[in-house]
Amino acid sequence: MSKILSTVEEVLLGQVDSSKLMEYTTNISKEVRLSGSEEELRAFEYTQGLLDGFGLETKLYFRDAYISWPISGALMVGDEYIPCITHSMGVSVDNLSAALADVGSGMLDMYSKLDVQGKVVLVNGLANPQSVKEATEAGAIGAVFVNGRYTNEMITTPVWGMPTRESATNRSTLPVVSVNAEAGKRIREKMQQDSISICRMTAVVDTKIRPIPTLIAELRGTAEPDKFILFSGHIDSWHYGAMDNGTANAVMLEVARILSQHPQLLQRSLRFAFWSGHSHGRYAGSTWYADEHWEDLRENCYLHINIDSVGAKGASVLTQSHCMEETKALAAQVIEALTGEVYAGKRMTRMGDQSFWGTGTPSLFVSVSQQPEGGLGWWWHTTEDTMDKIDPDNLTRDCKIYLLILYRVLVSPVVPIDLIAGVEDVLQALTEMQDVVGEPLDLSECINRARDLREKLGCLFDNDSHYGSEEACAALNQCVLDVTSYLIPLNFVAGSQFDHDPALNQPQIPKLADVSLLAAVDPTCEDYHFVRAGLIRRTNELNWTLKCAIRSVEVTTQHISTFTGDQVEV
Repeated sequence: MSKILSTVEEVLLGQVDSSKLMEYTTNISKEVRLSGSEEELRAFEYTQGLLDGFGLETKLYFRDAYISWPISGALMVGDEYIPCITHSMGVSVDNLSAALADVGSGMLDMYSKLDVQGKVVLVNGLANPQSVKEATEAGAIGAVFVNGRYTNEMITTPVWGMPTRESATNRSTLPVVSVNAEAGKRIREKMQQDSISICRMTAVVDTKIRPIPTLIAELRGTAEPDKFILFSGHIDSWHYGAMDNGTANAVMLEVARILSQHPQLLQRSLRFAFWSGHSHGRYAGSTWYADEHWEDLRENCYLHINIDSVGAKGASVLTQSHCMEETKALAAQVIEALTGEVYAGKRMTRMGDQSFWGTGTPSLFVSVSQQPEGGLGWWWHTTEDTMDKIDPDNLTRDCKIYLLILYRVLVSPVVPIDLIAGVEDVLQALTEMQDVVGEPLDLSECINRARDLREKLGCLFDNDSHYGSEEACAALNQCVLDVTSYLIPLNFVAGSQFDHDPALNQPQIPKLADVSLLAAVDPTCEDYHFVRAGLIRRTNELNWTLKCAIRSVEVTTQHISTFTGDQVEV
């Protein structure tokens, strides 16, 4: 794909209107938008009205979701009141009294050194499900997180979307509050003064099933209208949420406004999805959509592009956003073409409405721009996320990046998903795992099949003669859908493709996560054999998955030969 802008691309980019972007952001972020609230619904209705005016097909759904509103928190340390907030999906508690235990950054080795059984732990950093899980397993009965200058709103459950009967058992059982850095310093001073520091904690959290909206809008393509790119972002917010996520919603609206004026250019459809339940339901809206439209996503969605928290003041770093290897080149070429910066990217993690890995859908971005010191700005998830944190020039720049990426994916005869880079990513991980585990687990068949898949994909997609007809391009696009349906779950899904992994730390090729454990366990003990048995079964699954992907490429190669006359050896 060319790094040089075409005439049409120049025209489209010239239509990005900074004043409209700021207008949309202002109107969406004028109210606090708790998931399922009346204020949030007004933002959805405003957005739908604009999309209808642009001529898009829109539909506003309402579905039940498991939503948690943090109401209030109170904390006393000794006889001193400490300002605090509580968190979504935390546990309500009334005047819990317990000793404090300072675990610093909350690393696991600290829990091995300190007895936190029956105590409230004091932890540096943001409240998060991994830390809450570790504190619970260590026997703590509450947690106080020490944030930065301001307290950051967070969600403490690892359960992704609507809980099932099985995953509901993994919900947080810990009352949690957060304090700012100044308050954290004061707490530690009091702990040093007293041999035993007692705290009293109260938290009120309103968690229940609530109906939440999801807004879907579509621009239909001309050549393959049933195939689509999913462009998504959430509307719900913490506080006024001008950056998170008003600016993202504004970009989606501006992309819709511009592309709706040029529908004849689009080869395939562009589906906009505006979620609720992101902040207060652990991605409840996008999870519902994945569950309700699983087959449509598997069979017709080429790519999911997410947008969150763009256009902020000081957000000058454009090289470190999240991507998959399959989507990295797409982002790199556009960012270099528009800014001259060399895109590095970083691996997708369990965050940001990434609810579509089970359907085998490649993904690109959460936010495209970051602060030089990292992150999205000190105001992220605080009361200070207001319009004065938005830079119109940065917002326009970020909008152009999304617009150009979407345009190129929508008009390319063959969707620019880099399957070869995806296989190489898997191959490298498998090779490293084999080095770690050694003889106890033989991954050679997985490695050989990954190499075979890489070679066959190279022969198929690096052959210019395979792009010479509409029929051949259609076959290549179908191959993209088929192969990603194998590669993405293999590289990113730990459990079933039809379920949702928890929002916890996850390694590459998560089905083989126990490889390092096997290498460390005493081979004479019972547990060694249990771990190895599980890994052998997961290895069989990976072998079969790679075999299916190879067969898909072979079928495509044979099919295309009927159009090109190539001699095929598979």
